[in-house]
Amino acid sequence: MTAWLTIIGVGDEGLTPLTEAAKTALAKASLIVGGERHLAMLPKDDTRPKMTWTNPLMTLVEDILERRGENIVILATGDPMHYGIGVTFAKRLPADELTIFPALSAFTLAAARLKWDLSRTVCMTLHGRPLELLIPHLAHGVRLLALSDTGATPAQVANLLSENGFGKSRITALEHMGGDQENQISHTAESWGDLHSKDLNTLAIECHAENPADILPAAPGLPDDAFLHDGQLTKKEIRSATLSALASKGGGLLWDIGAGSGSVGIEWMRLTSSNQAIAVEHHPKRQDFIRQNRLKFGVPGLKLVSGKAPDILDELPSPDVIFIGGGLTTDGVFETCWQALKSGGILVANTVTVEGERKAMALFDDYNGSLTRLDFARAEKTGSFTTWKPFRQITQLRLVKK
Repeated sequence: MTAWLTIIGVGDEGLTPLTEAAKTALAKASLIVGGERHLAMLPKDDTRPKMTWTNPLMTLVEDILERRGENIVILATGDPMHYGIGVTFAKRLPADELTIFPALSAFTLAAARLKWDLSRTVCMTLHGRPLELLIPHLAHGVRLLALSDTGATPAQVANLLSENGFGKSRITALEHMGGDQENQISHTAESWGDLHSKDLNTLAIECHAENPADILPAAPGLPDDAFLHDGQLTKKEIRSATLSALASKGGGLLWDIGAGSGSVGIEWMRLTSSNQAIAVEHHPKRQDFIRQNRLKFGVPGLKLVSGKAPDILDELPSPDVIFIGGGLTTDGVFETCWQALKSGGILVANTVTVEGERKAMALFDDYNGSLTRLDFARAEKTGSFTTWKPFRQITQLRLVKK
């Protein structure tokens, strides 16, 4: 099928700067789709059928896909392939059915206005997404550009920064870049207050940590006391070794079986933004810990599944890696996990019991895996003396599915 869907990026200056090819495609459209702002740019005597964005967006996307083959043009903001509607359709259509005419992205415009090196700037979107996605990127001296959701987003971001020790950071809201209403508002996060911006704005954030020593590291092994937990927590030394054994290559889906506080899944997702994780936990209080921890550490996309393994596992998408933090000796847990694991995938199981170690050793023999004994201790004060407090010894099984 030839290209039937054209997506045209439009700046705040309107349709005039479009290329001749984009203008020709727009003139031939039998249906025009866009936001109210974009549709208002069309001539008033344009009587062709028009559709605007729906909530949820996928309702409109499905409507357009059902009209496959018609000559449809979508008017979008900036570069449709940079966190835009072009990405949504590119996931669902062959490339030869799409034509894309990009405009300058908001990131390009913002970098030009502020004279920032775009190659050294973190670019992301908060449009229709949780603000907590900012948290993993917060570090002293980092520059961030983020597409806003509404005019209230800058104040909400300022509050989030202040709550996370970045109140001294400077926020600039760049409004209607390239248009007649272009404007900038700039304040520190702590002084932003409830100031409201125009709805069409892009945020530029210059991160300044009030106390850099308190900022959580990007490397795995976050402090135990940073997590909400009831003691069911993979300690940071064990967690670091576990994440190393899971060997993230980017973009992998992790099953965290018996997730407890969710610490392993959370740190897995913090390794790279393309990693995904499903935390399987049946204990209601620990489920609540996971919900709070995933927001605190900026990985709201971590999926929580309520239930016990192996009963709940058949309903989940196939994983690339699996961590069994508890339940290795439970009937059917290993077998169900191993069957679901993708070819080339990795399974890591930690156990502290003799029974668990016996099972791990048997699996080590049967599947030609590796066994590691993890033995850690931390120094603690006892009166005027210092003693070593040992952890419970961990036996770690690692298997690769051939």
